[in-house]
Amino acid sequence: MRKESIEFLRNLVNTASPSGYETAGQRVWLNYVKNYADETFSDNYGNCVAVLNKGGSPRLMIAGHADEIALTVNYIDDNGFIYVRKIGGIDPAITKAQRVTIHTKNGPVKGVVGNVAPHLVKNDKEKKPPEISDLFIDIGVSNKKEAEKIVNIGNPITVNDEFEILRNDIVVARAFDNRIGTFAVAETLRLLKENNSKLQAEVCAVSNIMEEVGLFGARQIAYSLKPDVAVVVDVTHATDYPTVNKAKHGDVKIGKGPTLTFGGCNHPVVVERLETIAKAKKINIQREAMSNTSGTDTDVIFWTRGGIPSALVSLPNRYMHSPVEIVSLKDLEQIPELLAGFALSLKKGEEFKVKI
Repeated sequence: MRKESIEFLRNLVNTASPSGYETAGQRVWLNYVKNYADETFSDNYGNCVAVLNKGGSPRLMIAGHADEIALTVNYIDDNGFIYVRKIGGIDPAITKAQRVTIHTKNGPVKGVVGNVAPHLVKNDKEKKPPEISDLFIDIGVSNKKEAEKIVNIGNPITVNDEFEILRNDIVVARAFDNRIGTFAVAETLRLLKENNSKLQAEVCAVSNIMEEVGLFGARQIAYSLKPDVAVVVDVTHATDYPTVNKAKHGDVKIGKGPTLTFGGCNHPVVVERLETIAKAKKINIQREAMSNTSGTDTDVIFWTRGGIPSALVSLPNRYMHSPVEIVSLKDLEQIPELLAGFALSLKKGEEFKVKI
């Protein structure tokens, strides 16, 4: 992967973007994509769009969600300890003893999630996993009044783990879910800008908000844009590490390419086209099956305005919803190549319909 793209990914991942508080991350994304778009804009709630080949046909939406799971300040006790609520799928058990940042209007406030030393609990009966209401944050103050001068109820909180290269193309960060999606659609736009003369479709690259709390941003922007076809980029669970039941969760490996999901909201004609392009470009595709839902923005985009033909492309991700998510840059680099190939394959006015 080129150096500039890695630095963009690093900046994107390291910029806090909790659900409902995505503004800082969206600024990073827009600042990058403006170099490869005819125009960029954002809507009332902060969904961001970059358009290439405006007026082309069909209109293709390629989308990733900008938000990450986080915490929020819920209560401050008399001693200045801060109790929290979840923003999205936080696991309280792995959040204990983490360093965190509370994001306030006056700047970041550092803190730690408290953890009772084992010496003080060794005689207790069998411990149960903590609940979110058990977690408290210590910001180094001595009382509630002092804490309230620094933080407010409703301030979002993120853990401090950032992007690092672990080994070769394997990288680790807290928020690849789903900054890799917004990264991939931005890089797709960059690749398409180089082949703009061959592009017939209008391409709307989207960085949408609030997926982790209900797929809300995708509903908003898909309704507004009225795309003719959509491809969503998200992460999926890699199952190539100890204790994961492959018979239950499928066989997905990092380093073996992105995945395509089959069934449900995934339009069979769109998926077939993506498969064909992957084969032509020698991109290895892993297959995933779904039953009722995919757990991604695809679930709400596909039924918008009477049905938008949609497909889901995913990046294998170990340890999802943790501070140590691991992905392969080689897998990630193939997604923009696949999406750019799909966009260039679209013929003027092309429609995707199931043959009956």
